[in-house]
Amino acid sequence: MATDNNRFQAIISHCKEYGFIFQSSEIYDGLSAVYDYGQWGSELKKNIRDYWWKSMTQMHENIVGIDAAIFMHPTTWKASGHVDNFSDPMIDNKDSKKRYRVDHLIEAKADELELAGKKAEADALLAEMDKLLVANDYDGLKKLIEDNKIKCAVSGTGNWTEIRQFNLMFSTQLGSVSEEASEIYLRPETAQGIFVNFLNVQKTGRMKIPFGIAQTGKAFRNEIVARQFVFRMREFEQMEMQFFVRPGTQKEWYEYWKEERMKWHLSLGIPKEKYRFHDHAKLAFYADAACDIEYNFPIGFKEVEGIHSRTDYDLSKHQEYSKKKMQYFDSEINQNYIPYVIETSIGLDRTVLMVLSEAYTEEDLSTAEKQDSRVVLKIPPKLAPIKLAVLPLVKKDGLPEIAREIMDDCKAHFRCFYEEKDTIGKRYRRMDAIGTPFCITIDKQTKEDGTVTIRYRDTMQQDRIPATQIRELVQKYIV
Repeated sequence: MATDNNRFQAIISHCKEYGFIFQSSEIYDGLSAVYDYGQWGSELKKNIRDYWWKSMTQMHENIVGIDAAIFMHPTTWKASGHVDNFSDPMIDNKDSKKRYRVDHLIEAKADELELAGKKAEADALLAEMDKLLVANDYDGLKKLIEDNKIKCAVSGTGNWTEIRQFNLMFSTQLGSVSEEASEIYLRPETAQGIFVNFLNVQKTGRMKIPFGIAQTGKAFRNEIVARQFVFRMREFEQMEMQFFVRPGTQKEWYEYWKEERMKWHLSLGIPKEKYRFHDHAKLAFYADAACDIEYNFPIGFKEVEGIHSRTDYDLSKHQEYSKKKMQYFDSEINQNYIPYVIETSIGLDRTVLMVLSEAYTEEDLSTAEKQDSRVVLKIPPKLAPIKLAVLPLVKKDGLPEIAREIMDDCKAHFRCFYEEKDTIGKRYRRMDAIGTPFCITIDKQTKEDGTVTIRYRDTMQQDRIPATQIRELVQKYIV
């Protein structure tokens, strides 16, 4: 896979410089693999979340949303298989004491080979890794690491421990007195909150199969090798939908949701060639089909969303452990059954990174007369943190007052930004850097004929339009 680490680092730097994403607790030297969203990053994140939520719940009559708690009864995670199975094969370097996820270590070696022009060797290495992971052959995986002379990035040695499993769940105590507290877990996924509420939602909403339940929210995983900025974090946000179907129909619904989810991704304005489906070589213990939608990040093709056919595993297990029936009576066929489930699970933080990666553009605007350039975020207008910047040309002659009237007319309908400091050119560049699609400039002519200059971010084209048309024009682009 082709990678562009310089571009990736430039995006990370841009995110900090322009208020999108900061290292968590930075004044205390930061907390590894935990990030805070700044003023514009939080707006972008909210806009993506809202766009997903609308596409799932408002645009589908048979999908509703819930907001389940992060804390759940600990038996939930025993039933779901997370206590016994939610682990990754890890390996330690004896010299550096650094721990690695085995698949990440081997994938990094494959990336090196591909960059060296040895694509066939890289593909063979990944294929062998997939085969050994499917077989849970840890001795074979260690031999693969040793045979390919994979070294620790810190110590530079290949002095490895045996491979072993490491559970990724965070545990904590629930209770007012520590001696009486019971151990519970921070949820590693949002899906189980949907499954335990299946009957509550189905009965109170009078839902008929097929129907879905959507949810967005935080999840927590004790990733040993958390890396690549917000791509892999210990605290992250998911947007998941569980779609309940009649047993025997899961394959057609699996294909339906693969197509639907790809349509959603393409609606972000990202070209089709930047995406690909990747079928899982090793299926999770609960699945009968699974694939990822991968996007071509600067760090290569990586998973953004997973579509899984989870069978009736989850509801069956919760029925077994809770002793409560998780069945649905299907009046069309006069039959009780435990529904099968198709899951769509997308990482919100990864989607933010995807949108930023696609939007980040460095442009050379030099002419024969002068050197010039700009960095612009070509974020789709409907997702942009700020939709409209209102900029009086000078801070006098009544122009700020007119600008404030325009702000008051628009700010209830979409996010606006007002600025009167610096030259208009510098203000345009700042708005380009945070992805604002439209800038309105109020000048002396505005006082004469009621028109303003509108500047389009992507083309830098400028037109005169009546001030009364601003709101309608912007709204046309952000629906």
